[in-house]
Amino acid sequence: MTTRKHHIAEGLMGAQYEAMDEHMQRVARHMTERHPVSRNLAVHHTHETPSRGQRAADAMARFGGSWSFIFIFVLILVSWVILNSVILLHYDRAFDPYPYILLNLFLSMLASIQAPIILMSQNRQSEVDRRQAEHDYEVNLKAELEILLLHEKLDGLREQQWQELIQLQQQQITLLEKLLAEKN
Repeated sequence: MTTRKHHIAEGLMGAQYEAMDEHMQRVARHMTERHPVSRNLAVHHTHETPSRGQRAADAMARFGGSWSFIFIFVLILVSWVILNSVILLHYDRAFDPYPYILLNLFLSMLASIQAPIILMSQNRQSEVDRRQAEHDYEVNLKAELEILLLHEKLDGLREQQWQELIQLQQQQITLLEKLLAEKN
């Protein structure tokens, strides 16, 4: 960025360009070059293709956090209990008799696998949220600076209009004094 643009950015943001963090420098460049800072993050991050494991973790977290999963899970649990109870009543021998130790083992294995997968998905989501928050910060900062510039322009226009009004008033006073002098 040129020295002139550095001075403009420093004047807008009240800090030396080199002392600004990465986000403020980016906003300063966009301000001085008159470029928009907002962008569609979904489009700009599509080149970061998630790995097969990341896609699987996202899909599993999406399914594991749905009502479909809960209904299917309840259906399987109820079926397991009913099937074991019916077999136990009719044949006096169930493959997993009460207190359903095999079912508890399967539930524990499911929980031990599902928890880290959901955490992986949440970590990916928090990274997306972090990028979104940084982008929002930049957009908000630029909007704030643009508003400040608009206020400065309006204040300048108002000051100019006041000066013009004062000049007009001085001319009117001079004309009135001439009229009074001619009348007397």
